[in-house]
Amino acid sequence: MAINSANSGVQRYIRGVVAVVLCFVVFNLDSQDIHFSQFYMSPLNLNPAMTGVMNGNVRLTGNYRNQWASVLRDKSFRTYSVSYDQRFAVGRNDFFGVGGTVWGDKAGDAGFATQTGKLSFSYSKKIGGYRDKASYVVVGAEGGAAQRSIDFLNLRWGTQHNGSGGFDPTISSNETGFNIDNFIFADMAAGLLWFNVLNKNTNYYIGGAYHHLNRPNQAFSSTNVAGVNVRNTDLIFTRITVHAGGEFPVAQNLGVLPGIIYMKQGPAFQVNGGNSFRFTLNDNPGEYQAFQLGVWARISSKDNGTTGNVAATPGGVLVDAAILSARFDFNDMSLGFSYDVNVSPLRAASNGQGAFEFSLQYKILGNTKKSVYCPDF
Repeated sequence: MAINSANSGVQRYIRGVVAVVLCFVVFNLDSQDIHFSQFYMSPLNLNPAMTGVMNGNVRLTGNYRNQWASVLRDKSFRTYSVSYDQRFAVGRNDFFGVGGTVWGDKAGDAGFATQTGKLSFSYSKKIGGYRDKASYVVVGAEGGAAQRSIDFLNLRWGTQHNGSGGFDPTISSNETGFNIDNFIFADMAAGLLWFNVLNKNTNYYIGGAYHHLNRPNQAFSSTNVAGVNVRNTDLIFTRITVHAGGEFPVAQNLGVLPGIIYMKQGPAFQVNGGNSFRFTLNDNPGEYQAFQLGVWARISSKDNGTTGNVAATPGGVLVDAAILSARFDFNDMSLGFSYDVNVSPLRAASNGQGAFEFSLQYKILGNTKKSVYCPDF
């Protein structure tokens, strides 16, 4: 009985934390965007300048992430993304890229959901090198539309706490004005990328992107003005992304692939960094086989929003998760899997269980040249 009671308490604790975080995300929008631990396997979501940057003609990519399933079960945070991008030769050495992405995200008991569709474009300009060794600068842009929705009836407010450790839905929340449960908005982003390829096993790159250029309104509420409901203004923060990485051989059939991504959105930031080891089993044309094993860390923080300093509470800068990853490459197909081990203060409630992620990528070479064009993301 005592064990069951303790487990029940843990369940209520994590649900309460998730509810608070969800309400914070919905109504303050400090750090709202989706993210994948395998950011290197979701290139179009990372940076529009990555559109068409591949050693091939066509790339198909799929990603799926599920978080807090061990506690929230069918109310877990679920994110998916599918994308298609293609490159076209321009002259002898330059390329034009075009792509499309659809992603969706649904979170928590209130079913806070986002559905997005966008088109992206890029232009890759060669700035040095020769057939198998080259440097490129890439510019990219994207635009699209998104829909956000929420079920207000399933939200829980602090004022509905009955004072004895329970939630009473019959108690009025005293929350008014939240009367827009569905809206559509336009969204735009731009990005840059530079990479240098020394040979097929040695390369490095750095890029950056600026998301939500138009700062769309995200308000779920309105105010009655002279008998007319006027939607309030709650602009989403722009997001700056900087990422870098590369591949370097350390022994025959063994390479290291370090990578890092920094994201800053409003008063919050997140850093993912780590390294994968690539073991090549067969490098013969048409029989390529390799696998990767990696260890990564996610660091995040939230400042107080007034002084720009990292707040002492709650959390300040903290290591949120340790990420274990694996990837298998067979010819032009790649399959990735990762698991986030929660190491933040929430581990007491989550038992260290965070999120799992799957990714799938398939490239179609077509009549592409056999020379190396870019890093193998």
